[in-house]
Amino acid sequence: MRTSDSLRKTYGETLVELGKDNKDIVLMEADLGNSTMSSLFAAAYPQRYFQMGIAEQNMASTAAGLSLTGKIPFINSFAVFASGRAYDQIRSSITIADLNVKICGSSAGLSDYGDGKTHQSIDDIALMQVLPHMTVLSPCDAVETEQMVKAMVSHKGPVYIRINRNDLAVVSDPSAEYHIGKMTKVVEGSDAVIFATGVMVQQSMAAAELLKAEGVSVRVVNVSTIKPLDKEALLGYCEGVRGVVTAEEHSTIGGLGSVVCQALAKSRLPVEMLGVDDRYGTSAENYDILLKHYGLEPKDVAQKVRDVLSGK
Repeated sequence: MRTSDSLRKTYGETLVELGKDNKDIVLMEADLGNSTMSSLFAAAYPQRYFQMGIAEQNMASTAAGLSLTGKIPFINSFAVFASGRAYDQIRSSITIADLNVKICGSSAGLSDYGDGKTHQSIDDIALMQVLPHMTVLSPCDAVETEQMVKAMVSHKGPVYIRINRNDLAVVSDPSAEYHIGKMTKVVEGSDAVIFATGVMVQQSMAAAELLKAEGVSVRVVNVSTIKPLDKEALLGYCEGVRGVVTAEEHSTIGGLGSVVCQALAKSRLPVEMLGVDDRYGTSAENYDILLKHYGLEPKDVAQKVRDVLSGK
């Protein structure tokens, strides 16, 4: 049950809640439980919690074995390690066999602002979505995180969820029915559409307000499931607009922008992609500094909309 705007805390609390009745849920941690908040599950169900140490490769392989016994293993680490360090084991032991393993990439994107490029993941969506059978989720707030975790337990097959380290304002409707694979319109508009994911949903909503003052009407869509992408819904949200913008806290190579462009390959609509250019992250005193440094603020989203509508 969500008790704060923290995606991490909500993730841990939701698994504790689900673990009461579902004894098949087990958690595995790579020595970061107090950060990923898997430690909440450890306190509640110590017999179903396995501290694997800084060994994501072994953790992924062990999770594959546990899934073959009927367990529902959730493996946890920072996103950069959960997706990158264990990539071979995820590919060979989990996705090739289409096993029921859930992967939590915590402190995703630039949200681990203090630890710099070694701990920031601007490539995890690309790594995970290229794998056959893998579902890739990117919640925009704590409400959506809770909904996703519950859906992950019911979903059969490998799932990757990227969790922001920082508290984010809630913009999702807690009463709305949630389904993996669906995208949600959060702002109505007619001139352009912004397809956003993660923290960039809030940034895009703020950008829509900036543009509204200029007489520009912008539709904002929360793409919380990157894979499988609902191409039919995406094309529907593009109807009537003059341009498309994608916004993500991830590299513009291989992320949301790439899959949206693939989906629109036969469309004549112009597209502008906003994300992290071809470079690594860096450390900073706080998260807002990094969002500004990498051009991920509302004003940057608004400028992309102006560009796409002006044909620049």
